[in-house]
Amino acid sequence: MSNDSSARITAGLREWIASAPPGARLPSTRALVARYGASPVTVQKALRALAAQGMVESRPGVGTFVRAVRVARPNDYAWQTAALGSPPHRAPGLSTALRTAPNDVIALHSGYPDRELLPERLVRAAFARAARGGTAVSRPPAAGLPELQAWFAAELGAAAPVGVTPPAPSDTVVLPGSQSGLSTVFRALVGADRPLLMESPTYWGAILAATQAGVRVVPVPSGVHGPDPEELARAFESTGARAFYAQPNFANPTGAQWPPALVDRVLDTVRHHGAFLVEDDWAHDFGITADPHPAAARDDSGHVVYLRSLTKSVSPAVRIAGIVARGPARQRILVDAQAESMYVSGMLQSVALDVVTQPAWRTHLRGLRQQLAARRDLLVDALREHAPTACPEALPRGGLNLWVRLPDATDLSRLVRDCEAAGVVVAPGDEWFPAEPTGAYLRLNYSGPDPGSFPDGARVIGRVLARHQEERPDT
Repeated sequence: MSNDSSARITAGLREWIASAPPGARLPSTRALVARYGASPVTVQKALRALAAQGMVESRPGVGTFVRAVRVARPNDYAWQTAALGSPPHRAPGLSTALRTAPNDVIALHSGYPDRELLPERLVRAAFARAARGGTAVSRPPAAGLPELQAWFAAELGAAAPVGVTPPAPSDTVVLPGSQSGLSTVFRALVGADRPLLMESPTYWGAILAATQAGVRVVPVPSGVHGPDPEELARAFESTGARAFYAQPNFANPTGAQWPPALVDRVLDTVRHHGAFLVEDDWAHDFGITADPHPAAARDDSGHVVYLRSLTKSVSPAVRIAGIVARGPARQRILVDAQAESMYVSGMLQSVALDVVTQPAWRTHLRGLRQQLAARRDLLVDALREHAPTACPEALPRGGLNLWVRLPDATDLSRLVRDCEAAGVVVAPGDEWFPAEPTGAYLRLNYSGPDPGSFPDGARVIGRVLARHQEERPDT
């Protein structure tokens, strides 16, 4: 009987609402009880049904009202064109490496290691301990937790040869990730509209950071053996630049590791020109058949500004990096970092420090080396068998990716689209060049999910390349 009464009240109110203006107030519960001869519970049930249908809205203490109908219309933000004006710099778009791919595709594009390559147990335990500690509720020093500063300095100092003074903990500034660090260094040490020498190809995030900082990028040719030292010297001479951004160990994307003789030549060049080498040691923890040898460990005169990140090796959720810089450069970096973010989460610093000081961290890195070697070799072998015209320029001795050269006539954009349509996501190499690309390349990550699918991914790349070759009019 109650259900029948509720339906009757709902139907009656629906007719009343149809002719009422938006925002009209419905009769009170007491009035509806009297009108329909029903109990307050039955009336409330009818009102809840109308609210669930989006016809009315209840305002506690005020009453129930006819809900206004929102008419869909296009957004008009044209006024912002005049308010914003032209952008000061044309920043590159979001890199393919940051795309989130569905689970049903073969993902060879990502810049981050798969979850199974991370020290998950150590990270979870570290978060639990940090949550119980003081860093969960306190503000850390602006330059970072002293213990973490000391760890970054000690890690670099351990590689210093005899006769070179290792860095002190006070030379370190802790930052919220290497991307923040690059932006800070470029602003603090180079400055807007001033030249910054940069390897080409190089890390797309450094290109983005340079663009955002407004510096003028000057590309220096580089490859699987590192930059051309003569071209580097000429670039310093012709531009008057005071900084050179580079990745001496397992460069992204080429995988290059500079030989000691090249490190010495580059250091001599930057010293001669009174300049800085901004060393990005992003892959320090990803050695496979070689160990990293930071150029900063060979310099104690303040010419090398050293950046090391823990984000990829510890966890993407732990965005922590350290910059080691000596002299006034360190103070300028700290001032810029404070203006940008005030300080870095003490909680995340505590977690990072906990993980990298556990005995199990070294055990994890030894196992990681073996896993990366197996994944790298699997992808290389798959390309050789199924996509022979996609040639890795070198077998990287560390890092997370292959730098793959394609036939010169390859339509790279079309290749990337066709591969994705066939279920394989790849990263076009154009994104890693600060100037015009010197060829058609792919950057393929072998640390992503499901390495067992690498042969299938290589098979798709090979088929797409072969089809494009057959369709070329000159063949």
